[in-house]
Amino acid sequence: MKKLSLVVPVYFEEDCIAQFLKETIPVLKGLGLGWEIVFIDDGSTDRTTEIIKAFAGNTPEIKLIEFSYNQGKQAAVSAGIRYASGDYLLYMDPDLQDPPDEIPRFVSKIEEGYDLVFGIRKEKMDSGINKIYSKIFWGTLNRFTGLKIPKGLAVMRIFNRKFADKFLEYSEQNRFIEGIFIHIGMKRTEIEVSQRNRFAGKSKFNFKRKMELAFNAIFDFSELPLRLAVNLGISLSFLGLIALIVIAYIKFFIFDFAAGWPSLLSAIVLSLGLQLFFIGIAAIYIGKIYKESKGRPLYSIKEFTNFE
Repeated sequence: MKKLSLVVPVYFEEDCIAQFLKETIPVLKGLGLGWEIVFIDDGSTDRTTEIIKAFAGNTPEIKLIEFSYNQGKQAAVSAGIRYASGDYLLYMDPDLQDPPDEIPRFVSKIEEGYDLVFGIRKEKMDSGINKIYSKIFWGTLNRFTGLKIPKGLAVMRIFNRKFADKFLEYSEQNRFIEGIFIHIGMKRTEIEVSQRNRFAGKSKFNFKRKMELAFNAIFDFSELPLRLAVNLGISLSFLGLIALIVIAYIKFFIFDFAAGWPSLLSAIVLSLGLQLFFIGIAAIYIGKIYKESKGRPLYSIKEFTNFE
């Protein structure tokens, strides 16, 4: 019998866990597959882990990985994929925006022979401002990384063991899960999912975190900032040369004038600012290279529950 592993990262989700399990476990039991739910707690200090452990005490299929401290959702998902044992792995959040009722559709689709099935939202059930934030986030990614991430991408997706093993070969510290999934390639498709409003609490993935992730993805999957810096530098040098020729022509052939110190100071400030900007872009890449070169573990695990 094949086995399905749910990979569920959690962070301050005490209000969602019980309802998530109440809705999800009956769905899993009706699939005719072996199953497990692998929760990865990313350093919560509320009752999230306490509630999960209470359910896990009576249900060995519920498993928990506890991080030593908050290390980010990208690391949490990576740990879940590393320790899940299923033939199929389905990644989803516990907030019930992507409903557990959709799980059988994902399983049916992956059994058609696909390696990865993305969920695509029919409509994003969120506040107006969060919809705008999401459009800016995904628009920035698609414009500047060239990854061609599907529009309206949901968190919920399923992939097989072959795809999971390929994912685990990606060992970089600076991780962007969606980018890695797209980069792996293999045979993939999409299905539409009906999204609900979040069951309780607020999303921890706010606009600031979204844009930090977007810029990390740009630096990780593209050399565009470096190319922009070079192109801008060439353009400004060309414009500066033209300006010098024009000034010299006016001074010697039209009328004589004395250039003042404000224009000189402005030129110096502009050139200094551009130099610092370009150096900063290079420094970001160098910093990422330095971080990767240290070869530190991607995450630190404090405790396992219900793992052999």
